Amino acid sequence: MTTAIIIIGLLLAILGLIGCVLPMVPGPPLGFAALIILSFVKNWEPFGTIFLFVLGGLTGLLLLLDYVVPALGAKKYGASKLGVWGSVIGVLVGLLAFPPFGMFVGGFAGAVVGELWAGKAGDKALRAGWGVFLGNLANTGLKMALSAAMLFFYIKAMF
Repeated sequence: MTTAIIIIGLLLAILGLIGCVLPMVPGPPLGFAALIILSFVKNWEPFGTIFLFVLGGLTGLLLLLDYVVPALGAKKYGASKLGVWGSVIGVLVGLLAFPPFGMFVGGFAGAVVGELWAGKAGDKALRAGWGVFLGNLANTGLKMALSAAMLFFYIKAMF
């Protein structure tokens, strides 16, 4: 039974890494859940309390940043509310059209269309789209780094 639970935890950690590029799968929370499962199964020995609290805090912070970083990227590059909404719609459409990379292309295109609809010139619309793209890219990179670290620690503690 213990081996089966450890394998389920490993699958959760791997799914957590995959979830970094699929917005409907919560990547870092799944990786953190895997660490909690492994700790429970091994009588809380593989990871210390401080380690788990730090990773739990980082997971929570990334959940918050999931909503903030793309908007900050858009805002930094001058996107309007229509540009931000266009990027959100574009991410969803892009994911349906060609997942998982559609979130980047769709977000960019949606921001550009939203900015053009708001009456901005072509170069300013492209700049806002670029900001959304960079925000999404930075956010995905942060999630992948944390999820990969959690997968590494999981595998290391398995043995």
